[in-house]
Amino acid sequence: MIEPDAALSEHLALLQEKHRILDEEINRLEQYPYRDQLQLQRLKKEKLRIKESIQKVRTMMIPDLDA
Repeated sequence: MIEPDAALSEHLALLQEKHRILDEEINRLEQYPYRDQLQLQRLKKEKLRIKESIQKVRTMMIPDLDA
């Protein structure tokens, strides 16, 4: 059985890799003067969605402090 912290770390790494790949794809598309604006917009939205997911996972990894 995978421990929750290990599963979250693995999930975080996967999201970060997807985010990096999207960033490279966006940068590549932006180099062309006749780029596909609709595709670029979709990629940017997906990148933002992944960034938000990364933040959620990072928040879940922070241990709860007893007050």
